[in-house]
Amino acid sequence: MEILSNPNAWVALLTLTFLEIILGIDNIVFLSIVSGKLKEEDQPKARKIGLLLAMVFRIILLFGITWVMSLKESFCDFDWGFVTGGISGQSIIVFGGGLFLLYKSVSEIHHKLEGEEEGTSGKASSSLSAAVLQIALLNIVFSFDSILTAVGLVSAAEPPVGFGPAGALEIMIGAIVTSMIIMLIFAGPVSKFVNQHPTIQILGLSFLILIGVMLLAEGSHLADIKFFGGTEVHSIPKGYLYFAIFFSLFVEFLNLRMKKNSKKPVVLHNSKIMDKELEDTDITD
Repeated sequence: MEILSNPNAWVALLTLTFLEIILGIDNIVFLSIVSGKLKEEDQPKARKIGLLLAMVFRIILLFGITWVMSLKESFCDFDWGFVTGGISGQSIIVFGGGLFLLYKSVSEIHHKLEGEEEGTSGKASSSLSAAVLQIALLNIVFSFDSILTAVGLVSAAEPPVGFGPAGALEIMIGAIVTSMIIMLIFAGPVSKFVNQHPTIQILGLSFLILIGVMLLAEGSHLADIKFFGGTEVHSIPKGYLYFAIFFSLFVEFLNLRMKKNSKKPVVLHNSKIMDKELEDTDITD
């Protein structure tokens, strides 16, 4: 009750909830694209499992925040002349997540534009268990990034928010749970919209490539990588990235609005929703 009566606590809760939703956009895009390859009845289940896993991972990491912060310490320093640095647990997780995201995004673009239909050529790629495994792996990386950002925001709060470490933990957990409930409500409509529009799918995959590059830069920065005696790798500010994402989506929404019903869209591979709608259209015609 003491925390609930503190106006600073409510400001922190709203701020962190908004932050978690913004940081969860890439998660929803990935969920939409991965679940879009599943059978229609399995798609809601995959989205729910993915978001619940994201919530569980974030809460677990919050309770183990001391361990998470200890991963910042370097355990392997190197100096190869042209490049120096120190490898830490955080840098490995973030850098590895960036590599995985780049690989997955480029592979998905290839399959959607030039690849074979995965639903007929490969069972593993379109199974619920394989989709959940991919979602879980990436959720670990997204959770690290989200928790480190949230902890940094709370630690840097000026003036002090005044509810102590225990209260800060409770507020961060509340923000995570609230944001996940909101994303669970909107994940279905967002996924349907993404899978109905081929350009949104490709834009979403392009955003994931950007986020992968951001994670690579962040991982290199955490490892204190320096080239040729002093050129340091800096992390990419998230504001630039999300501005590019929202501006691109705004332009595409204008395009969709102006060209609505002008012609049938291109059908991408593994686009089950589009296939079904076009079949229904052909039958009606």
